[in-house]
Amino acid sequence: MSDIAFIGLGNMGAPMAGNLRKAGLVVRGYDLSAGARAAFAEAGGEPVDSVAAALQASDVVITMLPAGPQVHAAYLDAGGILDRAKPQALLIDCSTIDIGTARQVAARAESRGLAMLDAPVSGGTAGAAAATLSFMVGGSDAAFARARPILEKMGKAVIHCGGPGNGQAAKICNNMILGVTMAV
Repeated sequence: MSDIAFIGLGNMGAPMAGNLRKAGLVVRGYDLSAGARAAFAEAGGEPVDSVAAALQASDVVITMLPAGPQVHAAYLDAGGILDRAKPQALLIDCSTIDIGTARQVAARAESRGLAMLDAPVSGGTAGAAAATLSFMVGGSDAAFARARPILEKMGKAVIHCGGPGNGQAAKICNNMILGVTMAV
């Protein structure tokens, strides 16, 4: 399982994808922004011009997108990730989104025989660059076991929080604690 499609090459996604590349994995990166794709190429990555091209040979799909609507569209729209992923592909969404969208996407993926994890991160852009992110992961035990070696190449803490959506729930709690601490 070393061929990865990475969708979303922004401030967090680009360094995360770069760390996977540095670990010796094949990573095909896609972003809507031509500038982000060009920066990925300049950093030694293999950019592609479409989600379909990224998914073509990939056993693992990782997304790092801005919010729930983008995750919903990327996975569930016609011609999206669920329509194009290889059978038995492992899907990992690292975006910080709402629990409902995470669970909806996971249920649809499961109905198609695809393993899906929500794995939002903590650690910011510095953690993404240094491969010291913390992953809060929701999904099945089997999918978590498959994903753990990949996530460990991008972070220092990979914590299984339970079933689908529970990674997002843990991330919300993490954000609330951070907010309260800052307010105090």
